[in-house]
Amino acid sequence: MQSIVPAPDALIGQRFDVAVAKMMGESRTRARDYIDTQQVRLVARSYDRATILQAGDLVEFDIAPVQEQQEPVAQDMAIVFEDDDIVVVDKPVGVAAHASVGWTGPTVLGSLLDRGVHITEYGAPGRQGIVSRLDVGTSGLMLVCKSELAYKEMRRQFSEHEVKKTYHALVQGNLEQDHATIDAPIGRDSVRDFRFTITPAGKEAITHWDVLERFGEATLVAVGLETGRTHQIRVHMSSIGHPLVGDPMYGANPQLGQRLGLDRQWLHAMRLEFRHPRTRVWTTVDSTYPPDLSHALAVIRA
Repeated sequence: MQSIVPAPDALIGQRFDVAVAKMMGESRTRARDYIDTQQVRLVARSYDRATILQAGDLVEFDIAPVQEQQEPVAQDMAIVFEDDDIVVVDKPVGVAAHASVGWTGPTVLGSLLDRGVHITEYGAPGRQGIVSRLDVGTSGLMLVCKSELAYKEMRRQFSEHEVKKTYHALVQGNLEQDHATIDAPIGRDSVRDFRFTITPAGKEAITHWDVLERFGEATLVAVGLETGRTHQIRVHMSSIGHPLVGDPMYGANPQLGQRLGLDRQWLHAMRLEFRHPRTRVWTTVDSTYPPDLSHALAVIRA
């Protein structure tokens, strides 16, 4: 699997082995092996594991596949927008953005390729065309790039927070305010794996929310993100005492989630607004609630 990727802005100034590990979602040891065997290399300049990434660096991946295995396909994943440059899918819950270590379920990228959708080669191996992701347990709109032009431009728009992403979330309890902003840095939890938390050492994270509907024991909100940190909405809403319904990892009451028939957090990427990478036309794509979230709302309204 061969591709050339511009060094991500967020990794400029980091060691080459650290950057490769983050780009590939692999361990640092595995990243070093790739560098030592020249399966990952810097283009047009000398390097070693400790080389510091600079702006303008190109990282070339030439990874030999370990084995070929059939990935399950998300047959129910709808395509809601597509042209020669981009494709926007309505990702179902239980589908990952791309393949990763330990994941054996369907992915957005694999399911698109299975349908014959052309995806640009730009991007890290196994993540080509992907400039923004959704968690496995979050449903909704996700954009993938089909052309090189789109990858470069949409990567820039996402990194500079020009893309407007609107989520709907059902949070536990009755929010006091009708709208507010949470500005608190987010980083990895030092105690629990796969969990994130508010910490002074974390990265900037800004979340805006507006109340849509109140149910007393829960509140439906529209959420806008200025940043795109992992688990950002889940962490921020939990930090003010209103975790997402169905999200016991961040403090939700599991009994409420069970009563509403949920086996995941009530969170859906509802709207995506961006400037089209080629035409420059402001583009808006909308989604609708999937059956499990619609059912939960019907139950709590009743």
